[in-house]
Amino acid sequence: MKQKIIGEKGLLRIVKNLKTRGKRIVFTNGCFDLLHIGHIRYLEKARTLGDILIVGVNSDSSVRILKGPKRPILPVKERAEILSGLGCVDYITIFNEQDPLKLITSLHPHVLVKGGDWIKEQIVGGDMVERSGGRVVIIPFVKGTSTSNLIGTILKKYEKRN
Repeated sequence: MKQKIIGEKGLLRIVKNLKTRGKRIVFTNGCFDLLHIGHIRYLEKARTLGDILIVGVNSDSSVRILKGPKRPILPVKERAEILSGLGCVDYITIFNEQDPLKLITSLHPHVLVKGGDWIKEQIVGGDMVERSGGRVVIIPFVKGTSTSNLIGTILKKYEKRN
C-alpha cells in the first residue's frame, strides 16, 4: 500500500512524475475536522474530475486562525490519517499557512476544487490554475452537513447530563 500522507517536497516529486505520465491532478483543501457525509461526497465527486486527488489539510494552528481557539477537535495527524483511509483520496499533505496558495502554486493542479460556500472569484489560487490552462470547480454542499452543525448537535444531546 502506498504512503498517502506526504510532505510537500516529496509530493512535488510525485506530482511531477505523474504529470509526465499524463495524469490529471485534482487538488482540494480544508480542515476536515470531524469527517462527515458532506466531506465524503465532496471528496468522491472531486476524485471524478481527474486521475489523482490530492488533499491539502490545514495544520492545527491554521485551523485555530480560521475557526477559532476551540478548533480543531481532532489533531492534524488524526485528520490526515482518517482521510488516508478513503479510497477516493490519493495523497494528503499538511500545510501551515492560513490558505493553500503556496501549495497550489507549487503543485499547479489541472483542477482546483472547492465547496459550495465559495464563489469562484474568491477561491485562492483559482486565477493561477485557470491561467495555466486548468479549471476551477465548485461542488455544492450537502444540505445540513457541516462540522459546526455536528458539534452543535453533540453539545445539545449531551448538555446537562451530569
